[in-house]
Amino acid sequence: MTPAIELLERTGTAHRVLSYEHDPRAESYGAEAAEVLGLDPARVFKTLLATVDGSETVVAVLPVAQRLDLKALARAAGGKKATMADPAAAERLTGYVVGGISPLGQRRRLRTFVDATARELAEINVSGGRRGLEVALAPDALAGMLSASFHPLTVTAEGDGA
Repeated sequence: MTPAIELLERTGTAHRVLSYEHDPRAESYGAEAAEVLGLDPARVFKTLLATVDGSETVVAVLPVAQRLDLKALARAAGGKKATMADPAAAERLTGYVVGGISPLGQRRRLRTFVDATARELAEINVSGGRRGLEVALAPDALAGMLSASFHPLTVTAEGDGA
């Protein structure tokens, strides 16, 4: 059991656990999860970490088929500029490995921002804390557990992203 699933169970949050055999050759962890589990990629959300204004590391949760708009994330966090966090730093801060970083049960509580499209869905999937493990839950339940807020976070025609 991962810290993410332990947290969901400890708090009594309604969720479903979905697992699959991760292919180490997969290029995109989230796309792999959507394909193998037969899920709509718009419902499968990835967890990315970024540094805002060179000082605060924050979490962005957005659909796997979309790209993160770093300017939008910086605005959501009240900053001017965001850059992607170093993968090793992301692993240290969260306690999870890249490709299995869950927004839930992280080693260190970081401010979290969820893409606004999540609010249009009854249920989204996020990493359960390891490659090959997904958790399905209501977006509002996820946001409530993390004190997260919803913002447009994906690249638009004029956006720049990661």
